[in-house]
Amino acid sequence: MYTSPRRRLPAAIATASFAVSACLLAPAALAQAAQADPDVIVTAQKGSDDPPVVARARDRLSRTPGSVSVVAAETYVDRQVVGLPDLLRDVPGVLSNKRYGEESRLSIRGSGLDQSYHQRGVLLAQDGVPFADADGFSDFQKVDPLGARFIEVYKGGNALRFGGAQLGGAVNLVTPNGKTAATPFSLRLEGGSWDSLRGQASGAGKAGAFDWYGSFNAYRSDGYRQQSASDQIRGTLNLGYSFGEENEVRLIGYAADINQQVPGALSLTDALNNPRFAGAGVADRRQARDQDVERVTVQTHLRLSDGLVFEGGIYVTQTDLHHPISIVIDQDTDTQGAFGRFDLSGEIAGHRADLFFGAYYRQGGTKQDLFVNIGGNNGPRIGDTRQVASGLDVFGEGRFFVVPNLALVAGASWGRATRDYTNRLASSADTADFDWFAPRVGLLFERGTVQVYANYTRSVEPPQFGALTQTNTSEQVFAPVDSQRAWTAEVGTRGRAGPVTWDLTYYRATVAGELLSYLPSANLPATIFNADRTRHQGVEASIDLRLLDGPVGRLRLRQTYGWSDFRFRGDRVHGDNRLPVAPEHQYRVSLRYDGRGGVFLEPFLDWRPKDVWVDYANTLKAPGYAVVSVSGGVRVGPATLFVDARNLADRRYTAEFAAVTDARSASTSVFFPGEGRAVFAGVRFGL
Repeated sequence: MYTSPRRRLPAAIATASFAVSACLLAPAALAQAAQADPDVIVTAQKGSDDPPVVARARDRLSRTPGSVSVVAAETYVDRQVVGLPDLLRDVPGVLSNKRYGEESRLSIRGSGLDQSYHQRGVLLAQDGVPFADADGFSDFQKVDPLGARFIEVYKGGNALRFGGAQLGGAVNLVTPNGKTAATPFSLRLEGGSWDSLRGQASGAGKAGAFDWYGSFNAYRSDGYRQQSASDQIRGTLNLGYSFGEENEVRLIGYAADINQQVPGALSLTDALNNPRFAGAGVADRRQARDQDVERVTVQTHLRLSDGLVFEGGIYVTQTDLHHPISIVIDQDTDTQGAFGRFDLSGEIAGHRADLFFGAYYRQGGTKQDLFVNIGGNNGPRIGDTRQVASGLDVFGEGRFFVVPNLALVAGASWGRATRDYTNRLASSADTADFDWFAPRVGLLFERGTVQVYANYTRSVEPPQFGALTQTNTSEQVFAPVDSQRAWTAEVGTRGRAGPVTWDLTYYRATVAGELLSYLPSANLPATIFNADRTRHQGVEASIDLRLLDGPVGRLRLRQTYGWSDFRFRGDRVHGDNRLPVAPEHQYRVSLRYDGRGGVFLEPFLDWRPKDVWVDYANTLKAPGYAVVSVSGGVRVGPATLFVDARNLADRRYTAEFAAVTDARSASTSVFFPGEGRAVFAGVRFGL
């Protein structure tokens, strides 16, 4: 079979790099541990260059009998970072593709796979406080991409520590404070393609029992496509007071003024041949998503005894949204919540054991007004609704070491969610309640720096308002949509041996009532339904090789690979067809060199070797692609100068698109073009 030269090159790179990995893996077990950059992989032994706060996070997450990761801020601060695809690019099993600006897809193990706008299926949080509204619906613009000291990724049922029972798990960004900030003072300035410009200043310090951290940043860009400009200002303040050893109370505040233009989805032809086009009528409607966001959290960490720790907090969030698309959506959303968790460690009958248990409650409401879009302004009113939601999770998990190296793990969560909806124009209302129980069992074996784990977990996701209300008509009542349920089996290993660090997981989820959607037209919200039976299975793999560590510098090869097999199971219409959107194979590889004099260089390949289904009927595919990028720079005293060049070959591709039912009859203007060649440069100064 003939293979084009463009596809032979990435195939050769992948084959060669994995061959090198295989050759080095066996003797690596006998080698001494090498010095390492901060890794995204959680291992039983911390990375030797990890800052203490990141090393502690790795140690804590390594107790989990399942796939988890920690991403240190050091791994991405010296390149352009706009949204989650830039933050999570090296985490195996995470599908995160950019749509425009900071709007992207976030899917773990096929969670929210059909979601064509914003996000569901993964708990996205900062310091344990979700960015989502009380019904679980979230968006990405609220996240400050430079606002985390490190990022925790809990895949699937491994997010039980947050009370989460979603198929995808949780992503938690942890804010720096006066004790953990990388530097007491930092100044950052960067700019580049599409008139992009960003500045950030931060400071941190301690004074007796008090500590503080503050950050302010502003970003603007015209965007790669028409009608995709961004203009944003964000600020974070973290104040802490410590009393006694490991006891503190903390106030964290965050505010953002976000203005984001919204381009439309395109046909495949336009996405590949006219990628900067905004879409028909988009500019005339002045499509945008403008938000004012405020979040305040009060949290505490208390060591009550040698073996007992309490963590808890309360929070309030408020969002004002103006969102002209085919109509104008104006929302005023308020959410409040509280959480508490106890961590207990000790012995039972001479055997080591530990336990965490807690509860998490949230409530909130949205006042939503809908208008005819007249040039981006509010025309005649066509909707006036109130949406009130609440949720409660009670959870716990314990480990019992039957022998020093083997732990039995068992846990569960019980949850309840309510949805109350009032349509004031039609004088109609509806309510829905959802309850669930999600148990979990597992094993964790550890010897030295190697861990092997397995678990079996139930997940449940109640529908959010978008699934229940479906369309925004004046006589709407809830659609008959039920919760999505799944049982997921997982087995894997992670560890470090000499110059090799690895993380390998296989999972298989049997899903009932999966929440799926399709787009009836390009500019309308998706219509959502429960599928009968579906199956999600896959492999998440990452391997780091330290090829060189000596006086001339350090050379590290990092590879991540994901295999995803998501499909219907005997569906009456779609049989055993594959689910669209998720690529069957996704491979990323980078080669990082850190040399003398502070020079660093990292070329990077993102390769999707096979075309990807767009519709449930499996009649249309989006073409695969290979995109090559490179970043590099030099450290001079307290300053770091960096350059980040993306898509060097200016490849036309579309990594992100929405699902449709049958491409032979439905609208297929659902594609978001990948960005073309771009170059960004900046300087970061820290004391």
